[in-house]
Amino acid sequence: MVLSLSLIGCEGFFGDKTDISFIDTPEFTNRDVAYVPIQPIIEGFQSPSDVLAGFDGLIYVVDAGTEEIIAYDQAGREQGRFSLPGVQKIAMDRKLNLLAIGTFDTIINEVPYELSTIYRVNLSTSSGFGLQHAEVTNKLVHPYYFKSSFSSVDAEVQFTSVDVNSDNSYYAARIGPRDNDNQIGGPDDGVVIFNKADEYVSNVFVSTNNGFFRGYFQTPLCLATYAKPPQSPSVSESKDFFIAMADPSLPIKVQAIQFNESEFGSSFNVQFLDFSDTSEANDFLYRPGRFQNPVDITITGDGTNYIFVLDAGSDSLYQFTSTGKEGINPPPGSSETKNIIASFGGTGQEATQFNNPSAIAYLDQIVYVCDQGNGRLLRFKLTTDFD
Repeated sequence: MVLSLSLIGCEGFFGDKTDISFIDTPEFTNRDVAYVPIQPIIEGFQSPSDVLAGFDGLIYVVDAGTEEIIAYDQAGREQGRFSLPGVQKIAMDRKLNLLAIGTFDTIINEVPYELSTIYRVNLSTSSGFGLQHAEVTNKLVHPYYFKSSFSSVDAEVQFTSVDVNSDNSYYAARIGPRDNDNQIGGPDDGVVIFNKADEYVSNVFVSTNNGFFRGYFQTPLCLATYAKPPQSPSVSESKDFFIAMADPSLPIKVQAIQFNESEFGSSFNVQFLDFSDTSEANDFLYRPGRFQNPVDITITGDGTNYIFVLDAGSDSLYQFTSTGKEGINPPPGSSETKNIIASFGGTGQEATQFNNPSAIAYLDQIVYVCDQGNGRLLRFKLTTDFD
């Protein structure tokens, strides 16, 4: 049972990055702090399900409708495509390999199955670097990364998210029908740890004030680590992560999970973030009932450590500080004393509206949002123009 927290407390890596100074950012005068849309909007997707800001400085979009990964430079120019069966979500490690969640078709005991799979896609081959030269070098098919046996219920398990740590180990979230804490590699709903060699390490079990839980995560939809671009020695080495869960019974659907390591071993626990100090912010990440359907999270890798949460239930994007307070810190010269709200959205087709948004990424002060229902990729830049 999940703890109810409301009751307790590179540049230059592959040459110079793309110059995007020529992009016109339109004036936006409704408020002093806001995300303003960058034109042109990138359109033409069938069903964009994920967006990734890569350690190589490129932006990758997954189009689940065409089962393709598409690379763009920061000016929005297409750089290459790669097809992968059933692809839904992607991440990139610091060796510039993609980790992509897709499917693998197989026949077991004369019965066809489509099994959830994490593919490792090498972008640097003898032919060159990029999606147009990419090759699949490994695949982790559920459940064969941790056991050799198979039952039909294994085919109902799906990976929902994957993200990397600075040492290229990674976490993967998955969902499924079995909630047996004692099953091998279980329960199905959970977060799984892999090392940089794609070897299964263990499931993530969580300690709370209410005890130790093998089945803590309930319908985990997405997770986000702190290891984010730009590629540099300052990439966070933390193995903490944020998780978003869809179970309607959870009052706090987005939570921070801390990794602890000592001479006695490693463990994970829930980090408490305040949601009551209204002298500093008007709303909070941990306010019970804050989100309807949080489908993606990302963390800024530029040292600001802002947290973005994309809520498909409200068709909105929310921004929080690392301590869980909604908004951004007031810029120098501002008369504001509280965090300033920068969240935005609402249902529609306008440049700052969404229709069933599916994913978010951040790089070089630009926020990227997959607007799945409208079949497009939106880009936004934060303005902090104070009088």
